[in-house]
Order: sequence, then C-alpha cells, then structure tokens
Amino acid sequence: MELGLNGKCVLITGASGGIGCAAALAFAKEGAKLALVDLDWGERTQAVKDAIAQTGAEVEYIACNVADFDAVEKAVKTAHERFGSLDVVINNAGITKDGLVMRMKEQDFDSVIGVNLKGAFNFVRHAAPIMTRQRSGRFINVASIVGVVGNPGQANYSASKAGIIGLTKTVAKELGSRNITSNAIAPGFIETAMTDALSDKVKAELNSHISLRRLGKAEDVARLMVFLASDAGSYISGQVIGVDGCMSI
Repeated sequence: MELGLNGKCVLITGASGGIGCAAALAFAKEGAKLALVDLDWGERTQAVKDAIAQTGAEVEYIACNVADFDAVEKAVKTAHERFGSLDVVINNAGITKDGLVMRMKEQDFDSVIGVNLKGAFNFVRHAAPIMTRQRSGRFINVASIVGVVGNPGQANYSASKAGIIGLTKTVAKELGSRNITSNAIAPGFIETAMTDALSDKVKAELNSHISLRRLGKAEDVARLMVFLASDAGSYISGQVIGVDGCMSI
C-alpha cells in the first residue's frame, strides 16, 4: 500500500523515548523528513540518533521544552524553515509524577499538566496556522487509557491525558474544513524504560488484566501513527483509538 508519506515533514515530540523513537524509525522507513523534538539531544540520546542515522532519513534535531510557549514557536519555525512544510505533528512528549491526590504537591500537578497537556496545545497552536495555509495536515496526540478510565495515584497524569482527548476532538472540529485531521492514540501498558523498571510480579499482575496477556510494544503504537498520518487514514478524525490489548473494556 502506498502511504503517501515520502518527503513529508513529520514533527515528533518526546522523540528520544520509546514510543517517540519507534515512531521516528517507522516514519523514516516511509521516506518522511523528521523534525525530532526533545528536551535535550545530548550524550544520553546518542543511541537514538545512531539508530535514526542508519535509516538515511533527513533529520533536524530540535532541543525544546514543550511546556514553553515561545520555545515551541521557535521549534515549529525551525522545522518549517528546514523542510518547507509541516505535514504531521505527533504530540508524544510526556512525564509522570505519581502520588495519591490527597498528598500530591501542587508543583507535581502543574508540571505534568504543563508538559503533557500544555505542551500538546503549544504545538497545535503554532503548527495550525502553517497547516491551514497548506490546507492539509495531521495532528496525532498521545493520550493514554488512564485518560479514559482514570488510575489511582495518577490524578495529574490522568487529567493531562483526558485533557488531550478533549483538545484532540476540538481541533478536529475547528480545523477539519481545512483538510486537517486530529486524532488521539490511547496506549495501555507499553514496553518502555518506565515499564522495564517494574518487577516480574507487577508485570504478571498487569498481564492478567490484558486480554492479549502481554504488554504492548512501542512499534504497535508507531504503526498506528503511520496509518493515521498516511493517505489511507485521511478520513479518520476526532477519534480516540486504544492500543491496549483489550485492557480497557
């Protein structure tokens, strides 16, 4: 199937993490040009940069705090000037600062909302005018299944991901007439550095609640991103698609 992504500019936030890196590799294989955003592209991200370099993709690495409105404006401008278009924005950057709501510090709530939700808004806000002028574009926002069902100890994270779902649907309604789609992906438990730290006992308990009896892989999410960004996904908008192994029903 011809996906129509060759030469398209795909901007991915949180690009050095598990899902972000998997997405970058998946789009690189389709011939996309990559604008990869992360807080820092220093020594700790060298392995990711090496993996992407092996694909031969044209890449712009952009260091940016996604919670900073002005810094995001500069990041979007950098990507657009480098590649001449901005076709897909994937809001993947996210953090956690878990704790029971009755003990949660205000700073921990604010910082998670700032990165996860405001960060997504910042990129939508600055990319939307470019896509509107192009009369085409795709927003793909990474929510979470806990944004749908909640999760004890994650009031801040759950709220941020629920907010992303609302943002996604509103953007789909506002920008659809400009041939711009907006969708959210709600992953369940995915094998990342975060889940690698869990004990075998905890992983077994998680698997018992998942119909497929395994954690998902970052590539499972990345493949859906590619589809939603492609010509094949051009009539899908305003949707929240779970990638959770049938955990949430």
